[in-house]
Amino acid sequence: MTRADRRDLPTIEPDTQPYWDAIRDGGVLLIAHCTDCDRVHHYPRPFCPFCWSCAVEPRPASGRASLYTFSTVYVNDLPPFADRVPYVAALVELEEGPRLMTTIVDCAPEDLHIGMALTVRAEPLDETLSAPVFVPA
Repeated sequence: MTRADRRDLPTIEPDTQPYWDAIRDGGVLLIAHCTDCDRVHHYPRPFCPFCWSCAVEPRPASGRASLYTFSTVYVNDLPPFADRVPYVAALVELEEGPRLMTTIVDCAPEDLHIGMALTVRAEPLDETLSAPVFVPA
């Protein structure tokens, strides 16, 4: 399977490169911090969605989250997801406040419950890229 065949690889842009590098190199999840209004947000973007300031910088998140909602995916024919089914697609709420789309790993779907404590882990997607996934805390 070539990189072009993969549906799970993000498009990396200059504004998001530090976030991808941090999770790959040290397993650190970064969130965006606005130095003008002192609020955090995620997904990374070059402006604050609250005050529209461009004074945004990456900040390490604690890595702790709670499960906000989830769905177990049993059918997905797109590469490479067919090899992963069943998997858990989830929305987690970071301790700092933002919510993040991710997957839950190392936990049977029947053991998941809303509000359960989770922690971030880096999951390699290929030889150059990792993604943040979550495991039970």
